[in-house]
Amino acid sequence: MKNVIEQMLAKYELKSDYDRVNALKEIIQEITLSGLSRGGFFKKAAFYGGTALRVFYGLDRFSEDLDFSLIEKDEKFDLSKWFAAIENEAAAYGLKLSVEQKVKTTDSAIKSAFLKGNTREHLLIFYDDSGMVNHFHGNELIKIKFEIDTDPPKGAFFEKKYRLLPAPYEVNIYDEASLFAGKIHAVICRKWKNRIKGRDLYDYVFYLGRETKVNMTHLRARLIESGAIGENEVCEINDIKKMLNDRFETIDYKQAKEDVIPFIKEPSKMDMWSTEFFKQITEGLTDLK
Repeated sequence: MKNVIEQMLAKYELKSDYDRVNALKEIIQEITLSGLSRGGFFKKAAFYGGTALRVFYGLDRFSEDLDFSLIEKDEKFDLSKWFAAIENEAAAYGLKLSVEQKVKTTDSAIKSAFLKGNTREHLLIFYDDSGMVNHFHGNELIKIKFEIDTDPPKGAFFEKKYRLLPAPYEVNIYDEASLFAGKIHAVICRKWKNRIKGRDLYDYVFYLGRETKVNMTHLRARLIESGAIGENEVCEINDIKKMLNDRFETIDYKQAKEDVIPFIKEPSKMDMWSTEFFKQITEGLTDLK
């Protein structure tokens, strides 16, 4: 199976150890998706978030986590049922990964797990470069977070997407308008280390550049769930633009850029980031009719 990994690595520009580790993580993410697909996971769940945007729409930044949502609420959903499918798929490509469920300390509909493997061991599998692996501590672990929302907001639309590597597989994914709704919700509502997550802004620009329309039904459900609007409150596209513009006035853009820089190749894409920039591009935001 090493030739499959070599094939997947061929699309990467590997100039540094950091590039090599990120490529390793991204390929593990795709092997995980393949294993979940083979195990029947996507009959119950859908893929969303930054990694979904990267894998299926070409987002040009690295995304660390795998985010999923059940199609229908199921409080008794057992995430561990799919751990063997992931571990077995990884083993088929010579990888030694384990999956561990995160113990919840608070009552939440989000269930989490971590995929783990030894960094040096997997770098040797991928790159066969004993000199490079000495740059990493022997106990250092690759960790990929895996989360699923067992009580998802209503109104999302789903579609089937396909990938050919590591082997042909099918994924159930939020459609682009529903993905964008989730991202707008994150820009408005997410508090990350008491500030905005710069990666949310980067993805927001990416969607607008694609002229993606927003699924307002799903966005409204997310805003109600977060308490940003009331259940009976009118919320139309101009209301969303106002909420976004209010948010843009509170952002420390220098800090936001610093969050993104480790995940992208061209930081100059953020040179124009400012309140005025984001307000002006938001004028082009449209909803599904």
